[in-house]
Amino acid sequence: MDKTRIAFMSVAEQGRLIKSQKISPVDLVEMYLERIERWNPILHAWTSICEDLALEQARRAESEISKGNYRGPLHGIPFGVKDQMKTKGVPTTLASIIKKDFGSDEDATVVGRLKEAGAILLGKQNLHEFGKGGANTFHFGEPRNPWNPGHTPASSSSGSGIAPAAGLCSFSIGEDTGGSVRGPAWASGLAGIRPTFGRVSRYGGFMYAYTQDTFGPLTRTVEDNALVLSVIAGHDPKDPLTGSEAVPDYAASLNSDLSGVRIGIVRELSRDLELHPDVQTAFDTALQILVGHGAVIQDVSLPWAKYCVPLQMLTSDAEVASMLIRTALRDHWDKVDDGIRSRVAAAALVPATFYTRAMRARVLVRGQLLKQFKSCDILLGLSHVVPPEPIRDTRSNLSRPEDFSKKVAHVRRMLSYPFNIANVPAINVPCGFSSGLPMGFQVAAKPYGEAMLYKVAHAYEQEARWYERHPDLEETLAGASEEAEPQDAPYNGADGNNTVRDDIQTLGRLVGLEIPDADTQEVGLRFDALVKSMAEIEADLGSEMDMVDPIPPVYPLAEY
Repeated sequence: MDKTRIAFMSVAEQGRLIKSQKISPVDLVEMYLERIERWNPILHAWTSICEDLALEQARRAESEISKGNYRGPLHGIPFGVKDQMKTKGVPTTLASIIKKDFGSDEDATVVGRLKEAGAILLGKQNLHEFGKGGANTFHFGEPRNPWNPGHTPASSSSGSGIAPAAGLCSFSIGEDTGGSVRGPAWASGLAGIRPTFGRVSRYGGFMYAYTQDTFGPLTRTVEDNALVLSVIAGHDPKDPLTGSEAVPDYAASLNSDLSGVRIGIVRELSRDLELHPDVQTAFDTALQILVGHGAVIQDVSLPWAKYCVPLQMLTSDAEVASMLIRTALRDHWDKVDDGIRSRVAAAALVPATFYTRAMRARVLVRGQLLKQFKSCDILLGLSHVVPPEPIRDTRSNLSRPEDFSKKVAHVRRMLSYPFNIANVPAINVPCGFSSGLPMGFQVAAKPYGEAMLYKVAHAYEQEARWYERHPDLEETLAGASEEAEPQDAPYNGADGNNTVRDDIQTLGRLVGLEIPDADTQEVGLRFDALVKSMAEIEADLGSEMDMVDPIPPVYPLAEY
């Protein structure tokens, strides 16, 4: 059987062949190891490979299956995890050089459950440092898009999207705070879900944004995604924020009948935006397919969605800063990527009153979104308004006030953040290609509504069949160097001077942070933008914010 065909098979198909002993877990692991050795020097999808451990697990799986001890559809299936979760005996780097290992004493609950299901860990996958999007430098090599290495693979679970898309593993587990699973899934042409907050245990992960972080699978098909989530979901006594709801067999209920399913098209996340012509055509076609399967389409509005990017940075980024200020910024400033340290440092300066007021606003924004599920079963929005951009266009250095909206509060974040602010499940669904690059849209459901989400995504996928298309790496990576193009130096004014912001250094010292002269301008621009955004939110929602408690919106409401 052709190795390339096997490499790109769905998990479900590989699992059937393994169960019938037509392919061996050992052969599958060896094949992926060969592909990783060949292509990872260009794609930089992995930070480490545990070859000996993987082969040992594969031999054990092969022996168990030959004796009739088949554990289920993931038995013998090779996977990778974002290098942000613990794996016993395999270092966790967080893509940082501050420490060689942040924890390898035990498996994260997600990893442990996959191993119990018989899945085989191949290694750890590359990411933006500390799992925060916006990095400009990469200590393990810059992740590259397998469809076109000059274009973004998106962040921050970059390697977790690249690896399954390039046929370097069967599936991945990423982490999503503000789109870090759905973004790489969009850029690489995969199904990638952010589950309901509390659906999947966070234990063993470095979840610095504790009110939003979630683990989720990235897979080549929706069915595969459902298979993996059924294994990793469920209550974990080690994570007090996991829900106690029973975990269904998500894959068992997949079919193409959407009769009566009510789908709300969020105007602010689709129709009201200026779209690339190919994205417009692909989205319109997707809606026609869904209607053809019986879905009922209506427009809905989320006018407060525009506040989700600054609200996340005023809250989740501040939560991250509260952790990294001691372990990274104070003692290792120069070792942290400039984009990450500027983003986190600006959040470290956010006053406590801003944080709690922003948390009140998050409750309101979440409530507005949840109300839509009284008349809709599903919400739809785009994953991006354009195909994946050139890497050079996604650099996040700020030099002017207007850079914040272009490089930080950009459209892709605005499209994904409403669903994480509300902590509802949302999945990227591939919907075509533009000049060889993937496009996608998002399907979101009410809390713990993953079964309905998968049903809609699967119905579209099975007719569109974009999952049958894979990058021919010999063609797409032909002539590619092992390094991405260098970025332009940040613009620092007409005379090239970088004005020192004394006010930012003074604020930094209040929280025990010495911000170097050369970095005060960018940190200041980010901080100024957050202050301005908070003023705008107060002007619009201030009186309503006074009427709600700033409870972290992590628990689904009883009626849902």
